[in-house]
Amino acid sequence: MTIQTGATINVTPLIDVLLVLLIIFMVIVPAHSVGLAVRAPETGLVVTTVPEAALVVTVLEDGGALLNREKLGEGEWVGRLRTVLSGRADRTVFFAAAPNMEFRVVARAIDQARGVGAGQVGLLRRAE
Repeated sequence: MTIQTGATINVTPLIDVLLVLLIIFMVIVPAHSVGLAVRAPETGLVVTTVPEAALVVTVLEDGGALLNREKLGEGEWVGRLRTVLSGRADRTVFFAAAPNMEFRVVARAIDQARGVGAGQVGLLRRAE
């Protein structure tokens, strides 16, 4: 007669604890989502025009930008935008870019504009 002396682990309590932890993390994670505040347009196709006095920053692929129709280099447009915004009550800035441009480039430009005092930000689709 042989006696086996081996310990076996009861995995049922371990699985129960893991499921409880999984549920806790699934509840906590969505509450801590951080991102940009977005006001999405209503459904349906609405054609809007940009007001004549609006500031439109067109992000270029070389890092520069067009501030309305004035072409500025990569380091110039932020300073120029700061001086333009300092004399305006309406701090709304619209951004446009080429359709094939990565959004991270546009997002970086939006962050720079917010850093120099831009208020609301609008995204425009560039006409081809």
